Amino acid sequence: MSYKELFHTCSARWRRAVLLGGLCALLSLGVFAWAGVDLDRMLVSMRERYGSAGEQSLREWRDMLQGAGNLSEADKLRRVNDFFNRRIRFLDDVVVWRVADYWATPIEFLGQGAGDCEDYAIAKLHSLLELGVAPERLRMIYVRATLGSPGSPVQVAHMVLGYYAAPDAEPLVLDNLITDIRPASRRPDLAPVFSFNREGVFMGGATRPTSPVDRLSLWAGLKSKMRAEGYEP
Repeated sequence: MSYKELFHTCSARWRRAVLLGGLCALLSLGVFAWAGVDLDRMLVSMRERYGSAGEQSLREWRDMLQGAGNLSEADKLRRVNDFFNRRIRFLDDVVVWRVADYWATPIEFLGQGAGDCEDYAIAKLHSLLELGVAPERLRMIYVRATLGSPGSPVQVAHMVLGYYAAPDAEPLVLDNLITDIRPASRRPDLAPVFSFNREGVFMGGATRPTSPVDRLSLWAGLKSKMRAEGYEP
């Protein structure tokens, strides 16, 4: 799939979400937090749903997290970003789940071996939280992406994960479309619209939340899925 096709599939999904009033529901992703993981239950869930290949993917994820535990924060970002970017195929929800919009847990993402832009960002977010990165340093960022040369009128929607060393710092961008992590100033193709985490929603260049994150039924359903798989959010 080409770079342009990847952006367009994410764009279509986000346009549907916004147009259907899904924006507030999407913002609720920011309340993710892990209080503990029941690995045995996760392994059983993965084995039952995805067989030995899924179980192996989960073990490799666990091994990656264990191996990254003592790394610097910068190296943790690189390790997690590379793990998912190299391992998971980009596919739209309609292809993977046969529905227009689906929020995959990290287990589902690993088990399917495929997902779309926000699935990458969610899996990276959870991995970095598990590695001890402070929740306030991580935000999901909704951006407008310019396709083609600078100044192109073609813009589509996309989701990335941002790492903020400080509330007013320039974020580092973890993106599934390129292999390296770059400061936002080196991604002129991405124009941020808003970002969010469990603290709330950040509009423009705000360093403090400008509005709260709503807990909606869609978030409750995702949290329930995570608990059934062995997460304790």
